[in-house]
Amino acid sequence: MTQILRALHTGARPGLGADCVSALGMDHLVVSLVVEGRITEQLWSSDLVGGAFEDLQFTLGQGPAPDALRVGRAIVVPDLAALGAARWPLLVSAMAHLRVQAAFCFPLALGGITVGVLTASRGSPGPMGGQQTDDILGLAAALTLQFLGGRGARFETWLETQPDGELHRAVVHQATGMLSVQLALPLGEALLRLRAYAYSHDRSIIETAEDVVSRRLRLDNDRPEPESPKETKG
Repeated sequence: MTQILRALHTGARPGLGADCVSALGMDHLVVSLVVEGRITEQLWSSDLVGGAFEDLQFTLGQGPAPDALRVGRAIVVPDLAALGAARWPLLVSAMAHLRVQAAFCFPLALGGITVGVLTASRGSPGPMGGQQTDDILGLAAALTLQFLGGRGARFETWLETQPDGELHRAVVHQATGMLSVQLALPLGEALLRLRAYAYSHDRSIIETAEDVVSRRLRLDNDRPEPESPKETKG
């Protein structure tokens, strides 16, 4: 972990990867940034399962990561099945297909400024050890300084790790803006409509946003628009 933190402070690229996940004794690791209010953007994920867990929390607006941002302190859940059913009922039922049984979410914050959240999760229940806790707190502090403009890699460097250099949820932000205009709603309420549609139709929020942006779906009538007929050659 010392080497990983040194890479974050001095390297030109993000120093996270399989070694970092292993050093923390976790199976999945996700870094998300706050882009507006409590709306987050998934900036980096160690694997598809961690990313899917983060996207599901974003879609539902509930879970340990949203709570960590809301209260400004770590949310530690050694056994999601035991605690989550009462605290986040929608999340626990929707994540039955994901192998995530423990989650540890740490806000990336300095004073009154919160720039994101670090989520570590594991496929088996159980608490973090003392060294693991110290390591993830050190990692959260290093990431916070980095995204606040400290020494080391900047935000643009993280974007280079994304396909096509785009934000993971760029299409969600675009769809939210379109719905805000179509439905004459503030952006926050437009995002809620998008989330509600995705959840009620058992779809990912990104897939739903892609349909809105491509104009295959309008949420004012809640029905997909028919595909335009293809031209036939005479």
